[in-house]
Amino acid sequence: MDPNTPPRNALEIADTLLGAFATAPTAVISDNLDRLPGMVGLRPFHRMERQMVGRALTVRVPAGDNLYIHKALGIARPGDVVVIDAGGATDRAVIGGIMMEIAQSRQLSGYVIDGAIRDLRDISSNDFPVYARGVIHRGPYKHGPGAMNVPVTVGGQVVQPGDIVVGDEDGVVSFSPAIAEDLLAAVRAQEAREEEIIRSIRAGTYTNAYTKS
Repeated sequence: MDPNTPPRNALEIADTLLGAFATAPTAVISDNLDRLPGMVGLRPFHRMERQMVGRALTVRVPAGDNLYIHKALGIARPGDVVVIDAGGATDRAVIGGIMMEIAQSRQLSGYVIDGAIRDLRDISSNDFPVYARGVIHRGPYKHGPGAMNVPVTVGGQVVQPGDIVVGDEDGVVSFSPAIAEDLLAAVRAQEAREEEIIRSIRAGTYTNAYTKS
C-alpha cells in the first residue's frame, strides 16, 4: 500500500454532512448505534472547548513506540483524526506536547490513542483534542515496525481508515460514512424527542413512559 495515498471509504461523505456531527453528542450517536460501538477506557486530556470530528487516519504501533505515528503525521490531511492502536499500553507514552503541536499546525482534528501520552501540562492547557488511556512521563522508542491506513482496534472498537470519528466530554465513537446520513437523521430525531421531554418536565406535564401502572 502506498503510504502517500491514504485510502478513503468509497462512500466518503461531504464536508457539510461531516460538520453536522460537530454538534451531535456522542451519547446520542451511541444510542442510535444500538449502544454497542464506542471506545471504552479512553478519556479526554485536553481543555474541552469544542467537539472533535473528522475522518480516521489509522495507525498501528508496538506498545511504547511512535515511529509510525511520525510517519502518519507526514501524510495526514487537514481534518484527519489520528487513531492509534498502541495495544492499550500505559507504561510508555507515544505522543506528547511536540506531536500535539505538529498535528495542530497541520490542521488535524485530534488524536485518539489506545495508549498513553505525556506532557500533560501542555496538552491539558490546549483545546486540541487528545483522547488516550493514560498519562506517564516515560517517552517512546522509535524502532517500529508499524502500519498506517489499516483496520485497528482502539478501546475495544474496530476502526477502519476513513471512518468518521466523533469525540466529546463523554468519550469517542466512530462509524462508517456509509451510514452517516441515516445516522444523523436518527440523532436529530432523538434530540428533538429529548427536548420535548425536557419541556414537559419543566412544565410539570411529564409522564414517565417506563412506569408501569
